[in-house]
Amino acid sequence: MNQQTTSYPKEKINILFLENISDKAVQLFKQSGYTNVKKIGGALSEEQLIEAVKDVHLLGIRSKTNITEKVLNAANKLQAIGCFCIGVNQVNLKAATKNGVTVFNAPYSNTRSVAELVIGLSIILIRRISDKNKAAHEGIWMKDAKGSFELRGKTIGLVGYGNIGSQVSVLAEALGMRVMFYDIETKLPLGNAVTTKSLKDLLSQSDIISLHVPETPQTKNLINKNNLKYFKKGSILINYARGEVVDLDALKKYLLEGIIAGAAIDVFPWEPEKNGDKFTTPLQGLPNVILTPHIGGSTEEAQQNIGEDVSVKLFNYLEKGITYGSHTVPPISLPAVEGAHRILHIHNNVPGVLSAINTELSKHQINIVGQYLKTNESIGYVVLDVDKKLSKQAVELLKDVKETIKVRMLY
Repeated sequence: MNQQTTSYPKEKINILFLENISDKAVQLFKQSGYTNVKKIGGALSEEQLIEAVKDVHLLGIRSKTNITEKVLNAANKLQAIGCFCIGVNQVNLKAATKNGVTVFNAPYSNTRSVAELVIGLSIILIRRISDKNKAAHEGIWMKDAKGSFELRGKTIGLVGYGNIGSQVSVLAEALGMRVMFYDIETKLPLGNAVTTKSLKDLLSQSDIISLHVPETPQTKNLINKNNLKYFKKGSILINYARGEVVDLDALKKYLLEGIIAGAAIDVFPWEPEKNGDKFTTPLQGLPNVILTPHIGGSTEEAQQNIGEDVSVKLFNYLEKGITYGSHTVPPISLPAVEGAHRILHIHNNVPGVLSAINTELSKHQINIVGQYLKTNESIGYVVLDVDKKLSKQAVELLKDVKETIKVRMLY
């Protein structure tokens, strides 16, 4: 069906992408007629964001940009935020929900990139390649098999068996490893992987432990001095998940004592805002420790996939009202209706709002061609197809319905 997909002039819609988001995202919108697309290389502070988002309709960020309640309250025209990364913990989701701002992310797009690197690091650490590499750079010949092992036959323990953890499981088993995992939710094992009843069981039986958990109050300092004592002597720890999951001071102690033979850490409790900034961690200078600057998912392929995934979600919400993949607004996807105008209505989820919407439109003899409501614990999302001749009047009426958060004419 050929029709104008948005009632708002495309040249008046402002789109802001931060943190050097993939050009794929910029191209999608520009090719679709959106001319006001701005891309900035780094993150912005809260104060800078408050100024930058005032007239922005779509905002794209990565993991370094924190979207606080103050930022959201200043974003008077903001319709949606795209997190071009796996997580959304950098966004105040409660405030975004309250303001009717849809939040999307790309939970699967860099899965392969992280999984491959975890396997590569496992090989490097178990062979003590980092120590030999350092010695060679310093002009020291260190040809020695002591402390170097094959992955085949070793046990890898995965803490968390989601998208990345299960991918690591498949790759590890293909290399001849025994795979064990621990997850707080029941997960179907892939291949010959087996689940353990407790984290203690996993840690005590694994030669390599790889973390794949989100950042939550329950996972903060999950690997601490209490759990580190369960590690096998000579085992290896890999954290390419979240920075708050490991107590780095406690890990340093176990590395120095030789209980843990090596570690690879990509995420830290505190990370610099931009490239070139000074960075410190207790693990610097330790043998057989690989430190990387949060690049687990940073491959050309992953960034391109993320750029396409999130930008398509933003585009579909802007032009079609589709909210699948949103962390704030309930998921809805409806085909366009011929001969009608579509209105999107976001409201607080309290009893009687849908009835009030229908009563108000009926009172003014506005015909509803189609209607769909979906709610979560906080808000409701209504998609309304109404008579074309009366759609502008309908929008104004819906703005005055009690508990309304946001109303938008889609087309």
